[in-house]
Amino acid sequence: MGLGIDIIIFVSAILFGIFLYWRESNGNGAYRFINKMMNSKELQMSPAETKGFIYKQPFIPRLLFVVISLLIVGLILQFLTPIAVFSNLLAISGLATFATGTLIGTYLANFVIKTSKVVEEKSDSIGDLLGDAVEKGKDLIEDLKPDNTSKEIEETKEEIQPDPEPEVEKKSARDRLKDKGLM
Repeated sequence: MGLGIDIIIFVSAILFGIFLYWRESNGNGAYRFINKMMNSKELQMSPAETKGFIYKQPFIPRLLFVVISLLIVGLILQFLTPIAVFSNLLAISGLATFATGTLIGTYLANFVIKTSKVVEEKSDSIGDLLGDAVEKGKDLIEDLKPDNTSKEIEETKEEIQPDPEPEVEKKSARDRLKDKGLM
C-alpha cells in the first residue's frame, strides 16, 4: 500500500503546486492583505508589485511557506478529525511527499509560465528569423551549384595569382662565388 499511494500523493501534490503558483501569479490578494496587516505604511509593498507567498519567491521562503502550511493543515486534521497525521509513519511520509511534490509543482509552473511569456514575446521575431534562414539557405544552395562554383573559382584564381615580375638575369653560382672572391 505504501509505494502506490505515495505516487498518487506525489502526482496530486505536483498538480496542487501548479495550481497554487498559477493562482498566485494571477493575483496576490492574500499576500497583500497580510503585508498590509504586518507592515507599516512605509514598508508595505507597492501596488505594482506582484510577489506572493510562492510567486516570485526564492527557494527558502517558498519551502517554509509550503511546509508550515502543510503542518498547520496536519495539526487541524490531527485534532479536529479522526485522521491521525502525526502518529502514523505512513501519514508523515505522505505529508513529506506532498510537500516535495508541491514544491516541484511550483517550479514546474514557473518554468511553463516563463516559457509561454518568452514564446509570446518572440513569436513575431521567430517568423522573421525563419524567413531569413530560408533565404540564406536558398543563397547557399545557389552558391553550391557546379556552374557558379567553377566560374567563381577561375575568377578567384585570377585575382590571387600575382603579376609576373620581369625576368632578371640570374647569375650562376660560379659567378656569385667569383664576385665574393672565393674562386
